[in-house]
Amino acid sequence: MSERIPILRIGENLVVSVQFDLEDQTVLNLQDDLADQIVAHSARGVVIDISALEIVDSFVGRMLATVASISRVLDARTVVVGMRPAVAITLVELGLSLGGVSTALDLEKGLAKLRASSDAAQR
Repeated sequence: MSERIPILRIGENLVVSVQFDLEDQTVLNLQDDLADQIVAHSARGVVIDISALEIVDSFVGRMLATVASISRVLDARTVVVGMRPAVAITLVELGLSLGGVSTALDLEKGLAKLRASSDAAQR
């Protein structure tokens, strides 16, 4: 049985904290769970905290892009936070583009980025 990644709700946003290495089934579960939670809570944003990940590969990069695409289709913005410098370098070296994904240094800045975009959209 694969582990499930917890999804927390903070206001109109969801927070996903990836605390362990990802396996195929865990990612599939996350995609399903996150889509369900976005719809159930009418979430406007998703923050994915990857600060616990020390290394990434193309699989994790594709997972982040896919989760962001799913969120975007369901009208929620995605911000990835906590990316270590080595992780950023690896993603660039692998040629992985995280299209549609904003980044921020930490959870607080990621939530602020989502609030700012939500405020701008309401004007």
